[in-house]
Amino acid sequence: MTTTAITTTESSEAAESSEATESYEEIIGRSGIDDVDEILAVVGPVATELVHEAEQGGVTRFTWDYRKDRTALEKLYSKAKRGQWNVETDLDWSIDVDRDKVSRHLLETMPQVRAFQEAAAGDRTCPMHGWSDDQFAELAWEYQTYGLSQFLHGEQGALVCTAKITEQVPWIEAKYYAATQVMDEARHVEVFDRYLTEKVRDSYVCNGHLLLLLDDIIRDDRWDMTYMGMQIMVEGLALASFGYLAAATEEPLLKKLLRYVMSDEARHVAFGVLSLKEAYAEMSAQELQERQEFAFEAGLRMRDRLFYQDMWERLGLSAREMLTWMRANPVENQIWQAALFSKIVPNLKKLGLLDAGDGWLRDRYTEMGIIAFEDFEDTATEFSRFDISSELAG
Repeated sequence: MTTTAITTTESSEAAESSEATESYEEIIGRSGIDDVDEILAVVGPVATELVHEAEQGGVTRFTWDYRKDRTALEKLYSKAKRGQWNVETDLDWSIDVDRDKVSRHLLETMPQVRAFQEAAAGDRTCPMHGWSDDQFAELAWEYQTYGLSQFLHGEQGALVCTAKITEQVPWIEAKYYAATQVMDEARHVEVFDRYLTEKVRDSYVCNGHLLLLLDDIIRDDRWDMTYMGMQIMVEGLALASFGYLAAATEEPLLKKLLRYVMSDEARHVAFGVLSLKEAYAEMSAQELQERQEFAFEAGLRMRDRLFYQDMWERLGLSAREMLTWMRANPVENQIWQAALFSKIVPNLKKLGLLDAGDGWLRDRYTEMGIIAFEDFEDTATEFSRFDISSELAG
């Protein structure tokens, strides 16, 4: 796969004009997208914080129109009913997870870890220079633990946001489907929590950039913003992330778990695409511009989460030194990060947001190094390939 690595030089050139700088200040609260201090300044909750409160915006909508005119949403709802699986009975929790075996395998199959190992071997400025294979195997394990932890927190965010969508969306077909997704998300929280607790026996707190995004999504009072933030952005990145980890691991319980979760997530993203396409067709240029700005902010928050700043200290490294080195060295790890947007960019293109307003969002995503994925298959087209209903029926 070929794409564009994110480089500091490209970002600086793209943000030269005062107009772009003002736009960044207004949209993301900082002057540019690559400032290490500003990225590190966003932190997650402390480990002892068990409850996080977020103000919720919007109104609850009842509809007395029970006609089902949106055929695509009705079909999606039917698939969701057939695709329900049970965490307790459909997965084999007796499988033992051998940490050393898993780590060694991930060292060979995780593209970002291999990229770090290769870069560190020839670069004395890399904080990992001189590391042994055992240390890089530990890095692979921590990558997986960190990723699974953020999946867990993100799924709880999806649980809350989809309940909000059920309340606020004005169409009965969408309320039906969103209700099934609430059940899906509860199942996902349950399954990731159980895997982390019983098999990994470790976890990380919610990443600060992810938490900021979840707060923004919940706080916004426009129902379609909840859709876009969760169904397109967060769930889109999650779908790509699940696919990468499923391809990297040979651990049978996790592999099956991820395949089942992906079958749900693909429907969720398709739900967002199908619903928002209708909503955006009726919006003004100014309203679409606001959606583009939110898509940019959400994309940046998720990119910043992928610097894993919470993980480096556990490995005996300085988060500042690692992030500074990563920004200065466009290694394959950054290509991997960009590739995680392979589900988001084509979906936003299908919704017409990439090129609305003279291509404002296209320019921002070009700057972020993720525009190369615009012609990948959108999820509304591909989601049926993830379907597991026949397997469950058997």
